Amino acid sequence: MSVNENHAEDAKDTDGGESSPTEELLDGILRRLWPLHRTVVRAVEQELAGTGMTAGEHALLDALRAEGPRTVPQLARGMGLDRQPVQRWVNHAIELGLVVSAPNPAHRRSSLIHLTDDGTAAIRGVRESEAAELRQRLADLSAEDIRTALHVLDRLGEEFRQLADGSRVTPEETGSCGSSGKSDDNGITPTSSHPVHKGRPAR
Repeated sequence: MSVNENHAEDAKDTDGGESSPTEELLDGILRRLWPLHRTVVRAVEQELAGTGMTAGEHALLDALRAEGPRTVPQLARGMGLDRQPVQRWVNHAIELGLVVSAPNPAHRRSSLIHLTDDGTAAIRGVRESEAAELRQRLADLSAEDIRTALHVLDRLGEEFRQLADGSRVTPEETGSCGSSGKSDDNGITPTSSHPVHKGRPAR
């Protein structure tokens, strides 16, 4: 059957009130996302046992590792979250000595959050441990499988961001799924630092 015939068959199923094979597959993905998210959080929390970090702070440190110093609003936008939980993670990470707040040359009232040396070492140790686990457990997946999964997740993320924002952009108009991180809003209140809890070493 040709591609056009496949499309026609899908359209016929949809017009008849039945889900097309593609719709059923997409529905299967969506139904798995929420339990998958919760499972990943639980696994990360187990990995972080004894470090003093939460799963949210792991995500915060990883964002700073990948993107460099950011303000709290920029971090929140990039992580697709409200500012308040990200602010709490930043404050606790400062207490642990994993990040510091520094003046922002671009915006006097919005500080930049930087990883400390201990924070860099902590997230590196956790990531190395996670990478070793993934290599072992997902060795049967090809690079092409993973690229396809990334493509589908990026498209789903973009579409649902548009739904959440009440906007609609054609696929040709969509760009990177990451945050532009250009604007600054509110600063943070630094707290006193305490001894760092480092990430677990790679196994």
